[in-house]
Amino acid sequence: MGRAFEYRKATKLKRWGNMARVFTKLGKQITIAVKEGGPDPDTNPRLRVLVQQSKKENMPKENVERAIKKASSKDASDYKEITYEGYGPHGIAIVVETATDNSTRTVANVRSYFNKYGGSLGTSGSLQFLFDHKCVFKITPKENVDLEDLELELIDFGVDEIEFDEEENVILIYGEFQSYSTIQKYLEENEYEIHSAEFERIPNDYKEVTEEQRTSLEKLLEKFEEDEDVQNVFHNMK
Repeated sequence: MGRAFEYRKATKLKRWGNMARVFTKLGKQITIAVKEGGPDPDTNPRLRVLVQQSKKENMPKENVERAIKKASSKDASDYKEITYEGYGPHGIAIVVETATDNSTRTVANVRSYFNKYGGSLGTSGSLQFLFDHKCVFKITPKENVDLEDLELELIDFGVDEIEFDEEENVILIYGEFQSYSTIQKYLEENEYEIHSAEFERIPNDYKEVTEEQRTSLEKLLEKFEEDEDVQNVFHNMK
């Protein structure tokens, strides 16, 4: 198993286990996608994947249509994607990805969480060297398609790792951040069913902590995950 796959298996977070949270997250992503590429999934690749992902997450069709319609109106909230970086207690690096319509509120909240639990908010880009930014596709396996053959085929499209997740019965494809659209185009042209397409930050190295330290760090991580502006949280705790 590769580093990226092991990281994903180790961080099957409870953060999106709550259905309402899943819908909120997808709703914001749909709004951002519509603002960037228009309301038609046929001509907006990012929106097309999000609509597909919404179906997999059992998000009602009317919720999706409402989110697209709302995002198309002049009065729609203008969400900005902002990433915050800092250190939690015991020197653990933490990257917090947000989607917000009020950056003043969001940065104040993020800073307060770091401070309350013994960490500190850093400057933008300060932790970039500690994580690899990857795009991650989750697809349905095809009959008579060998995993190694698929990996060899996709190397030229920017993919660097493929793994089969037996628990979910899906193939996980990891590629370079900038190869997202190229990989998506290949998968769609070859009629693979895409469950989801997201971006993840995979640590280059992991830091050992004691059980006591882990407990205090998890309190901070849970605080981030409870914030509605927060989309994803990544860290290098082993």
